[in-house]
Amino acid sequence: MRMLLIILSCLVHCPSTAQVLSNISCTSSEALTAMRGLHDPEDYAQSVVIDDHESIICALRTAVSADSLKEHLVRIAGFGTRHSYSDTTSATTGIGAARRWAFSKFEQFSEASEGRLVPAYLQFDYLDDQGQCGSANGWRDVFAVLPGRNTNGHKIILLEAHLDSRCEDGCDPVCAAEGAEDNGSGSALVLELARVLSQFTFDHTLVFMLTTAEEHGLLGAAAMARFCVTENIAIKGVLNNDVIGGVHCGNSASPPGCVVPGDVDSLQVRLFSDGSITSGNRGLARMVKLGYQEKLQHEVPVPMTVSIMDREDRIGRGGDHIPFRESGFRSIRFTAANEHGDGNPIEGYTDRQHTSSDILGVDTDGDLAVDSFFVDFNYLQRNAVINGMAATLLALGPEPPTYTVLDEPTGLRVAIDPSPDLVSYRIGVHALDNYTDLDALYRTTESSYVIPGLEAGHGYYVTVAGVDADGITSPFSAEVFKFNDAATPPAETDQLPYGLDCAPIGFAEVGPFALDGITLLPCRPNPFALRTVFAVDVGERVPFVHARIVIHDAMGRDLIDLPVVRRSGTQEIHYTTSLRSGIYGYRLVVDGRSTSARNLVVLE
Repeated sequence: MRMLLIILSCLVHCPSTAQVLSNISCTSSEALTAMRGLHDPEDYAQSVVIDDHESIICALRTAVSADSLKEHLVRIAGFGTRHSYSDTTSATTGIGAARRWAFSKFEQFSEASEGRLVPAYLQFDYLDDQGQCGSANGWRDVFAVLPGRNTNGHKIILLEAHLDSRCEDGCDPVCAAEGAEDNGSGSALVLELARVLSQFTFDHTLVFMLTTAEEHGLLGAAAMARFCVTENIAIKGVLNNDVIGGVHCGNSASPPGCVVPGDVDSLQVRLFSDGSITSGNRGLARMVKLGYQEKLQHEVPVPMTVSIMDREDRIGRGGDHIPFRESGFRSIRFTAANEHGDGNPIEGYTDRQHTSSDILGVDTDGDLAVDSFFVDFNYLQRNAVINGMAATLLALGPEPPTYTVLDEPTGLRVAIDPSPDLVSYRIGVHALDNYTDLDALYRTTESSYVIPGLEAGHGYYVTVAGVDADGITSPFSAEVFKFNDAATPPAETDQLPYGLDCAPIGFAEVGPFALDGITLLPCRPNPFALRTVFAVDVGERVPFVHARIVIHDAMGRDLIDLPVVRRSGTQEIHYTTSLRSGIYGYRLVVDGRSTSARNLVVLE
């Protein structure tokens, strides 16, 4: 029955574009070469390499900026409309102007990351054989590629959102369709992660993509999915972000989701994925949730709930992850806990989604400036950090192992094919009535494992993930269903030991600051109005490869980076401030790890 429902859902909600897309091509041979894994990694090597998942994920907490996300979204909404059939020649209005601006942002981010980010367009033609809004030539997705350093077993991780927007009439190309929540929020998230993640080094290649024509049948995503199949581009995972920044529940939000109009939820994000047991889509969602619980939940000031939904998308709805799943790639959708409407603006519809009212917000004090926003930028920031964490774990972590489940007289035994890349295995199990979360998770270093805690005469789904030497868990595998013949004794469940030890966000006055021969001394003078001198004492045996002093604000956001020279002795770093008056923190970062911190005061 479950498989029948999935098939029927796909027949209703998954558009077929096999016959209507043509002339799909990439405008950059460099980007295509990197996506294929045929590039020379040395061409994209960082001068200062930060490549361990702990340093990257800890940095994401503050490097991803709510202010930066707001700046992106304000600019995106400012194009007036991003309808797929809208103007492509105007410099200020329409989808063409929006795409060119996004391309320029990718170029800007590349310049800030030593030219390591490669922008490109994927262009294609569309034959409207259904008689909907008309055929189109030269449609374009805009994307940027961050080439990975490992071309053996190379795959890409795709972070995507649709850039296009629409009003009540889905074929009206000139209406005011700001599309702030749907899907300016997702587009801002992808741009921000391109800015931040391009500062790091990953084994696999990251691709940041903004699609077109999502609102007309997921066409931009379908074009990229087909392109990847045709060009033999392997995808490790697709993270689609759509309607990801709003917190208010509308009157007609599509289930499963919010049911109380006016409800506010800024502490939960929904993950949608295809639940077919023969695919790994639900396993990717489980990896993301487990990664957050293990790596980040205890390291952030505002913990989130990551909810895995028992559907590929909301009832009657679809998103850009679906064409990738149809092409055999792991894919999931991130969506806000609350949506403002079901996107079906018929008579009596009062919500914002898919209307000209999907705007940034309203002016409540009469000064002609928006001061009450419908997108919660702090919530959007938290969702962006979860995405960045997921991409990092995928780009640096292992693939799931292969295994079989044997129904034996003593119970269900998992027989895992050992892999030199894995040091342990996580075995998840759930009963017939639970298709989202796991009922139990166990961890073992053995390749043969009898699953504990099972009842005789019951059927169970089993899934396996691998853990590498760095403590990164792979996506969970496709599931195996077996009936169990014998009760098995209980055992301790996985206690999630591979957490992070991030520096606290904010100020922590500690001292003295000595670590393995390097000491951060107080800056003098402090407080100061214009200039101060930072000092670091380095022992004769220089204990680091890269070190720097980082100044951050009260929210933990990094503002100033001051390099420390790799030599022994006391170093003085003279600093002329561009900061406003106030209290700031500064810390010593040694080889990617924050080791010590102090406060400083800037006077007027």
